[in-house]
Amino acid sequence: MSEKEKQPIDPGKFIAEVRQEANKVTWPNRKETGITTGMVVWMVVLASLFLFGVDFAVQHLVRGLLSLFSSGV
Repeated sequence: MSEKEKQPIDPGKFIAEVRQEANKVTWPNRKETGITTGMVVWMVVLASLFLFGVDFAVQHLVRGLLSLFSSGV
């Protein structure tokens, strides 16, 4: 085995340590959560519009190239 032998985990101690660490966290309030959610939704909308535009442009570019090369056949 390794240098450190694996010790059995005490569930009570584990729960106590988890609670202790959770108390150290600075949790956001309702206003901060709302603002952050709004920012995420706004960025998703912007990214969606950007990707839609890129997809639209590439689609028309490929169709144009294909029609150029297939018109002589």
